[in-house]
Amino acid sequence: MTSLISVVLAVTPTPDPDFDPNTVTPGVVGFLAIFFVAVATVLLCLDVVRRIRRTTYRAEIKERLDAELAARDADPDAPKDDKRE
Repeated sequence: MTSLISVVLAVTPTPDPDFDPNTVTPGVVGFLAIFFVAVATVLLCLDVVRRIRRTTYRAEIKERLDAELAARDADPDAPKDDKRE
């Protein structure tokens, strides 16, 4: 383990004295990479919201249909549908 640390320390170059770490930027490539990640994230979020809405609407419609069937079955004067039984 000590030999690995000494190798890493020996290989590490000394920084250039004219190098200013405050002026280093990722450049256009870094901007484009982050931009595409942000666009992909927004599109995924929109897709998830759409799928959740669709599932919620389907559950609401199923509850309404079940309530209508229960109300129809509870009413003795309602005409019975022969196809259902």
